[in-house]
Amino acid sequence: MTRKKKRLTMIGLALAVFGGAVGVSLYALRDTIVFFYGPSEYAAKAPPPGTRLRIGGLVEAGSFKRQGDGRVLFAVTDTVHDIRVTYTGLLPDLFREGQGAVVEGTVEPDGLFRADSVLAKHDERYMPKEVADSLKKQGVWRDGDAPPPAAPPAALPDGEKHASAAP
Repeated sequence: MTRKKKRLTMIGLALAVFGGAVGVSLYALRDTIVFFYGPSEYAAKAPPPGTRLRIGGLVEAGSFKRQGDGRVLFAVTDTVHDIRVTYTGLLPDLFREGQGAVVEGTVEPDGLFRADSVLAKHDERYMPKEVADSLKKQGVWRDGDAPPPAAPPAALPDGEKHASAAP
């Protein structure tokens, strides 16, 4: 073999090994990759039953219902489309209608989304980036709509410090 053929053989072999490594990595990650959808994207793409994904939006007002068996039913919306969600477990303390939420779970054959985790926003200004982007696309969320920051605590008489103040 000439030097040129040896070099081409080595390059081809290296590319094959690299391609095999990438293929094995993607195969191993196929069950852990979770896609994020807003309700409108979810409605447009109609993922098949059994697909694992995240859906983010606002909890639709009037949609929250507790079932006797510990399940809760609610809808996540972007004001254009809404997705019915069922969840069994404890909800975050800040979870309520009209607030931002992200649910992760699987699509059921009946069209219901079965969530195995529910995340709620943690203060007035926080909104998961994916949810904010989705709501901005729909024209629902605008950066200027966030409420103003909370006022600082009022001063205590006689120069006393608040309990949370450092010594």
